[in-house]
Amino acid sequence: MAVSLREYRARIRSVESTKKITRAMELIAASRIIKAQQRAQAAAPYARELTRAVSAVASYSNVDHPLTTEPEDAKRAAILIVTSDRGLAGAYSSSVLKEAERLTEKLRSEGKEVSVYVSGRKGVAYLNFRRRTITESWTGHSDQPTYDVAQEIGQALISSFIAGSDDTAAADGSPDSDRAGDRDRAGDRDEGVHEVHVVYTRFRSMLTQEPTAIRLLPLEVVEGTETPEAEDLLPLYEFEPSAAEVLDALLPRYVESRIYFALLQAAASELAARQRAMKSATDNATELIKKYTRIANQARQAGITQEISEIVGGVNALADANAGRD
Repeated sequence: MAVSLREYRARIRSVESTKKITRAMELIAASRIIKAQQRAQAAAPYARELTRAVSAVASYSNVDHPLTTEPEDAKRAAILIVTSDRGLAGAYSSSVLKEAERLTEKLRSEGKEVSVYVSGRKGVAYLNFRRRTITESWTGHSDQPTYDVAQEIGQALISSFIAGSDDTAAADGSPDSDRAGDRDRAGDRDEGVHEVHVVYTRFRSMLTQEPTAIRLLPLEVVEGTETPEAEDLLPLYEFEPSAAEVLDALLPRYVESRIYFALLQAAASELAARQRAMKSATDNATELIKKYTRIANQARQAGITQEISEIVGGVNALADANAGRD
């Protein structure tokens, strides 16, 4: 019993040490969630006004831009998967990866080839373990994303999409087909994609984080049929030097801001998931300590009872021996 009691006490000390770690990680995640929410809220006005500006240019001009042109026969699609760099966040990364798998199957059922771009070490490890091809990846920023990372990701996706648009233009025999054909012959252009999708986790609340898939490119310009309210009317714009050059400047910024917003949402979701997972781990450690303490007390009481029984038995045996001699 003494050996078993020592083992239980060692387990209790081990669980107590683990509880301290999970409790500390829970508090750290809770303190960082507020900052992540504030960063997402601070980026919202810029993204909203940029969206209004892009909508105004697309609505009041007849410019056909590669980023807003819907391909007639889309054959290749790119998916950006936003995961975490670290674990201990429950089902955060697995949920977004399942959503990416569903989107991949849907695109392949439509006859499209899928290129995968990954943000976060968990996504990279997941695809490498299954020997999937990763076109490009970015790591080391999941909990605190910066606009520079979003800009780098956006430029990579835009370049691939424009390359796919040039490929379509060359096949259709458009005025840009000669230039696209020259780049094809020179071998300095990737095959490109015709669609770009983003799969990330949208932050709804501290208890709800929703894996979401959106199509980022080509941009969908929706023309409404109902008369808008007076407060919803867009102001009149004059485009200088031209609407095409304004779109050239605004659309890449728009794509980068959407990616940056997705990264901020994913960061807040990751921290919320980690706080919830660490709280659950702390609660489980508390219950396990109570269980081991109860078992250790039972073992100690059993050992004391056994020792008392042995002492009483020895005293009785000694008394019987003395009575026999008398």
